[in-house]
Amino acid sequence: MYRIFCVSYQNFINSFDEDSYRLKIARPLELIADVNRYKEESKQSEVFKKVCDLIFFMKENVERFPKLKAFLWTLSSRNMNGKKYNIAKEEELEEQTKLINSFLKLAYWY
Repeated sequence: MYRIFCVSYQNFINSFDEDSYRLKIARPLELIADVNRYKEESKQSEVFKKVCDLIFFMKENVERFPKLKAFLWTLSSRNMNGKKYNIAKEEELEEQTKLINSFLKLAYWY
């Protein structure tokens, strides 16, 4: 699951222009796609907190997106755990979750 996410994320990023709204939504996912970067990121940075909000949001919505269950397990095994900071907007979290779900459904796997 994690490998599918990482490859799909790169494929997605490479398919958009820098000014794309979808690219802006996807940028924080870079921390999830790179375990070392996640570990090195300042725990106080806004991006880190947004990613923690996202992981927390995904855990809360796993019934709506069943593919996330296994993915969340792979994140947890890499010590990527959610926490609610209330930094990210609800709309942003929803879009990011839908995007991750599409990655896991192989929408950007090529």
